[in-house]
Amino acid sequence: MIVALTAKNKLGFIDHSIDHPRPEDLLYGSWIRCNNMVISWILNSVTRDIADSLMYMQTAEEIWTDLYDRFHESNAPRIYQIKKLLSGLQQGSMDVSAYYTRLRTLWDELRDYQPTSACTCGSMREWVNYQNQECIMHFLMGLNESYAQVCAQVLMIEPLPVIAKVFALVIQEERQRSIHYGAPKTGVDHSVILNNVNLLTTAATAPLRTSQGGKGGRGDRVVCSHCHFRNHTVDKCYKLHGYPPGHPKCNDQII
Repeated sequence: MIVALTAKNKLGFIDHSIDHPRPEDLLYGSWIRCNNMVISWILNSVTRDIADSLMYMQTAEEIWTDLYDRFHESNAPRIYQIKKLLSGLQQGSMDVSAYYTRLRTLWDELRDYQPTSACTCGSMREWVNYQNQECIMHFLMGLNESYAQVCAQVLMIEPLPVIAKVFALVIQEERQRSIHYGAPKTGVDHSVILNNVNLLTTAATAPLRTSQGGKGGRGDRVVCSHCHFRNHTVDKCYKLHGYPPGHPKCNDQII
């Protein structure tokens, strides 16, 4: 909201930098129109219930002050939450760009809650360098183990480059890997395909089995494709290949 009011040159209607003119002032009519316009912007940016409770206030500054008193919270809980997120954030399945963007968003929000002074002395430069070093350490520690080599190379640089330069080095490494070693992600598990092929091969070469049980209630027995008797296959069929010596029917065979 502050960004929008600043862009419209209307921030003075909520921070008291534009005084309320007297009714006899020549600018009174213009002030009323601008004040009412800012009020309409604020009311349209809050929920209906909140807007109903603000309808009878006369100035945008009064409405803004009331909203601030109602909803202003201490920054400490959010600062704690951001630092906790930063300490546990890992690249994981994200690419380097998405991981860095997530980190950068948290850094910028934390910096907004902890603004630094406009001092330009040597101590301020040391503080900025320290903040840059902290960002680099957060970024490198959260990268996957496959980037250990590039992390070691960055840490050997003296002095450490800015975080944007470190990100550029890592993203370049990621792109080189995708060109030389990476394969397109098709979302297909090739181990599952191989397993399915093996199952189909086994099923095609397995002996023919019946799904009905015999007299003893035992099913799933081997059936010979030549004599159609159970308990043997065609490659062991005595009627096709002859009975072995010692078999009762061995003497009945025609030699």
